[in-house]
Amino acid sequence: MGLALFSASSGISISHAANIEPAQRVEQKRTDLTGAPGMEVIASVIEFKVGEEVALHRHHGVEVAYVVQGAQVQMAGKPAVTLATGSTTMNLRDVMHGGFTVIGDSSLKLFTVHIVDKHQALYDASPASSASTSNGTHANSTSTK
Repeated sequence: MGLALFSASSGISISHAANIEPAQRVEQKRTDLTGAPGMEVIASVIEFKVGEEVALHRHHGVEVAYVVQGAQVQMAGKPAVTLATGSTTMNLRDVMHGGFTVIGDSSLKLFTVHIVDKHQALYDASPASSASTSNGTHANSTSTK
């Protein structure tokens, strides 16, 4: 299935509201990005438990996520979608994504890498003039299985 995971176009995401990091996010490593002053790389593991809702948000840089443990998720008014273990996704700078609830029997567990502006909030729910929230075919979010 060619599902664009985690984008506003599919409504699937991996974090909570503006400037509030999910309590379940465990940072593994953080370092400056060589050759790119003002940028840093942050590797984390995040687990979202059944029933947790994830708000629409964006990042000040690129986000890559690998699904360590798949789960079912659902947007309001839409059919449930299964995020398969082993799937990957990428969200580009300022692309709004989010708006799902984890449902079913298991938590969703992700390994994420963010390449972002240093000294900026990792999660931002405020809309940006360059942010996009298209309705199904956004080119700034990709996924693979």
